[in-house]
Amino acid sequence: MEGNDTGMRDCIVVGAGAAGMSAALTLARARRNTLVIDAGQQSNLAAAGIGGLLGHDRRPPAKFYASGRAELMAYPSVELCRGEVAHGVKEDDGSFTVTFSDGRRERARSMVLAPGMNYRYPPLPGMNERWGHSVFHCPFCHGWEVRDRPMGVLAEGAVGVHGALNLRAWSDRITLLTNGSELSDQHREQLAVGGVGLDERPIAGLDGPGTELRSAVFADGGELPIGALLVKTTLYQRSTLARDLGASLTEPDEMLSVEAIKVDAMTRTGVPGLYAAGDAATSVPPSMAAAMASGYLAGAAAAVQLAAGY
Repeated sequence: MEGNDTGMRDCIVVGAGAAGMSAALTLARARRNTLVIDAGQQSNLAAAGIGGLLGHDRRPPAKFYASGRAELMAYPSVELCRGEVAHGVKEDDGSFTVTFSDGRRERARSMVLAPGMNYRYPPLPGMNERWGHSVFHCPFCHGWEVRDRPMGVLAEGAVGVHGALNLRAWSDRITLLTNGSELSDQHREQLAVGGVGLDERPIAGLDGPGTELRSAVFADGGELPIGALLVKTTLYQRSTLARDLGASLTEPDEMLSVEAIKVDAMTRTGVPGLYAAGDAATSVPPSMAAAMASGYLAGAAAAVQLAAGY
């Protein structure tokens, strides 16, 4: 069952994060010839540890991925390669062809898209070096590590109010920072009732030693002492690959700021043989646990399709 036509694989998995490797492992155990393409862009590599993944809680992401790659390599039907897909095509015979940025091409009967997402947050000085440590976008992933510190929430409108009120589970000293945007009277009242502070001054940058955060510095020269900052982040597709292959995407909105690939309950995109999993295919806040679960579903769905011969 592991043999295939020359040059034609059973499945190509684009992405070697939690979702992509989970899909590949499922396909491997179904004895399907699978190519996993790893661009090395896993979004949580900057973090000190994985938060909230049972069996791997607080484990460094790089060690998690290394372990996953080692597990995949134990299966003879799986090949893992480094590279970036520049373009994809759905062929007339129903198969898929991907072209790498270096010109190499690969073909398969099915494909799983699990490339992760491009995280975009305000380009403030001091943000990048603290991302994934004292600055973060998911309190469930990082809140425990910064618990009980004075914290800020950088966001506007209803999103900011919701994020600030939610963050009270990790600290009783929360301040919403709107970076020059003004809140409505209703939102101000919600914050007051919830015991959350408010500062609407434009922010000049973040200050602190190394990856630690000491304060938010405002354009007027003032500072707010905080030890952690939750930031509204919008997630976008990393490439046009999903669109190239005919998949549909959601539009980011105020509350769910994610440009996700549309899929059904079995991770099917609506394009025969094309599946999507992980952060790239969910409009809800991303997590490693959810990514692994959707990767398993994508791998199983692709294996069933291949076994049925369509």
